[in-house]
Amino acid sequence: MSNLDFIYKRHSVRKFKQEQVPMEDMKEMIKAATYAPSGKNVQNWHFVVVRDKEKIQEMAKIIEKKHEEVASYTKDEEKREKFTKFLKYFTIFKNAPSVVIVYAGEYKVTALDLLREGGASKEEIDSLLKPAPGMQNIGAAMENLLLAAANMGYGGCWMTGPNYAKEEISDFIGFKKEGYTFVAMTPIGIPDGEVKSPPRKDIEEVMTIIE
Repeated sequence: MSNLDFIYKRHSVRKFKQEQVPMEDMKEMIKAATYAPSGKNVQNWHFVVVRDKEKIQEMAKIIEKKHEEVASYTKDEEKREKFTKFLKYFTIFKNAPSVVIVYAGEYKVTALDLLREGGASKEEIDSLLKPAPGMQNIGAAMENLLLAAANMGYGGCWMTGPNYAKEEISDFIGFKKEGYTFVAMTPIGIPDGEVKSPPRKDIEEVMTIIE
């Protein structure tokens, strides 16, 4: 048994039992999320927990409607068909007892202002912003949340696909916070059935050692 078993418990869960997650457990998961590393300790995250089943169903319908709209933008039948196939993955949260939406706040990238004052090229600015350090804070928080959920007997599925409907969803749930935007979401609940993760790349393929 490894001390890292809590990591290997995490899987992407897409089917859930209808039993609701106790609010105290949900708060414990969110607390774990807030202990993620955060550049400059800005903690530029906000978590919205949706527990009303009708609201969760309506969120899925909003995505379905937006999906149809976006699919209609192309005249390429093959491209439209390929995009349409993703809808089932973007709405898998609809049968979960709870959904957590993660919002990201503003983050000032170190050296950005100085590089601009120094006349840095667009390529140099783009290169600095490409790693998106502020968004990395959110990624770390989401991973903490999912690891905590798995270790507590729950499951979730990190989702960014529905982001094209983020404004419509935010309007529907009535959440507004100055400077914050919808960036990811995850259903949270007790897994229904066996869950397996797809195989991982061999460690030698993804690791370089420089000595």
